[in-house]
Amino acid sequence: MSLQVEKLENNMAKLTIEVPAEKLKKAIEEAYQKSRGRISIPGFRKGKAPRRMIEQMYGKEIFYEDAANDLMPEAYEEALEECTEDVVSAPKVAVVQLEEGKPFIFTAEVALKPEVTLGQYKGIKVDKADLTVTDEEVAAEIEKERENNSRLISVEDRPVEDGDMTVLDFEGFIDGVAFEGGKGEDYSLTIGSGTFIPGFEEALIGAVIGEETDVNVTFPEDYQAEELAGKAAVFKCTVKEIKEKELPELDDEFAGEVSEFNTLDEYREDVKKKLADRKASAARDAKEEAVVDAIIADAKMDIPDAMLETQQRQMMEDFAQRIQSQGLSMDQYMKFTGLTRQAMLDQVKPQALKRIQSRLVLEAVVAAEKIEASDEEFEKEIGTMSEVYQVEPDKAKELLGEKGARQVREDICIRKAVEFVVENAEETEAV
Repeated sequence: MSLQVEKLENNMAKLTIEVPAEKLKKAIEEAYQKSRGRISIPGFRKGKAPRRMIEQMYGKEIFYEDAANDLMPEAYEEALEECTEDVVSAPKVAVVQLEEGKPFIFTAEVALKPEVTLGQYKGIKVDKADLTVTDEEVAAEIEKERENNSRLISVEDRPVEDGDMTVLDFEGFIDGVAFEGGKGEDYSLTIGSGTFIPGFEEALIGAVIGEETDVNVTFPEDYQAEELAGKAAVFKCTVKEIKEKELPELDDEFAGEVSEFNTLDEYREDVKKKLADRKASAARDAKEEAVVDAIIADAKMDIPDAMLETQQRQMMEDFAQRIQSQGLSMDQYMKFTGLTRQAMLDQVKPQALKRIQSRLVLEAVVAAEKIEASDEEFEKEIGTMSEVYQVEPDKAKELLGEKGARQVREDICIRKAVEFVVENAEETEAV
């Protein structure tokens, strides 16, 4: 395999990769061996036709495409190992020469990692976060816990009120005619939840169990069912059950049930501490993001489109794996959301750009400050990975390989760069 690198504009390059003729000859023969079982030639049993007979009938190039597809991945990986440039995108491949007896030549157009010119990265000014936890915030947090521990009790001696959970039958009519999809039986609806069209839930306030109530509404102009959009409708509703939330008393018994503490005062202090910890963590994340954003804004770099597109596709693949682990395919997700693949790529584009810019400027900080990952830091990271994946440290290193180990060290350096720029930032009182 031989490689030629031609630098193009906008941090792009064209790699011309040449595979020896002997390798191509072998790949063509292997393609024939794989494919002959699927090819029928009159006078021969399926899978028994000689290669020359198949080539006479279907053309000499019948096995060329398969041979090229088999050769390209390995040849491209070898080219990347030989290439001294830092390739940061998937390749756009084009075949230049594909003839038996001659070298197989193809090109791969790729993006190269852009150079970064850092501006200010030390002494970045950021607003100081307010870490005060108020009594109102503590009370609100405890109220959430009361809501989580509430129970529903049946009510029969009053009409529907806001916040009630109701069970009802209903049927919708437009101009006196029932419409498809407008009927429900034993439907659970919480008043004030906003799950029905505007005005529906409010109109049920005051309804009495067992009595039919007419609910007059107008479907929104942008309603998903076009045949109903903008039309006035009457729903004949009968409330069958009313349930209201009963919150637990705010006392020592409640504190003992929802926490490890015996008194309400102890529980309240613990809630306050956890809120403070949460605020401090959020403040650290916000400070880190603000500092890196400021460094990006003051740096100069030219991000190739191909690099950005590769990051977008990677984010899509990561998302697909996450939802697949939850039993949902990308096709199903797109059907449910109405999004196309291109629309999803467009959605993640700003985040993809931010990821690239953040990584590039932090790598530049690593270089500028000569940040390194010590062997102790590397071994600690390997230990953490071993625990997560439940393998021995030596096995983890073996699975990583040289390239993976290098990536681990780079990631450690990036984290240290983040710590460096954050520690060197200046907090100012917010106006």
